[in-house]
Amino acid sequence: MDIPPSPWIARWAPLIEPGGPVLDVAAGKGRHTALLTALGHPVTAIDRDVSALSARFPAAAGAVRIIAADLEDGGPWPLASETFAGIVVTNYLYRPLFPALLAALRPGGVLLYETFMVGHERYGKPSNPDFLLGDGELLELTRTARLSVVAYEAGLTETPSPSVRQRIAARRVSLS
Repeated sequence: MDIPPSPWIARWAPLIEPGGPVLDVAAGKGRHTALLTALGHPVTAIDRDVSALSARFPAAAGAVRIIAADLEDGGPWPLASETFAGIVVTNYLYRPLFPALLAALRPGGVLLYETFMVGHERYGKPSNPDFLLGDGELLELTRTARLSVVAYEAGLTETPSPSVRQRIAARRVSLS
């Protein structure tokens, strides 16, 4: 059974420039890749293990580019020369990646980020503080990067199971 897209991502994905390229980070089984391609975006899906992505989106599919990369191995960012109209990250946190993600967001681009925060350890994994956002951390990240916050939530959610999360939809201010 496929897990449906995050309601947060589905709600704010229409902010992304129609037909603009989107990066799905730590794409897993491709639930957001599928949503974004259905909305007409070419998607670059990146993950350490791409077996599920490759099975779901065969090379002939065309709208999905799959990249196998361990984003935590200390190597160079594999997409250093590319920018995206949208970047989607869910259930993943590796703080050293923030500068590369922000650099890859083009003017007018939309960052949709949703992951666990401090307090979630009461409900299960992740419980390691390295994988839990601090209070207001996504707001601070977007403020530092001079992104305009469209929507933000933090706290306990009950669906699909109890968890403590932060979610943000933010846009890079266009210079034109």
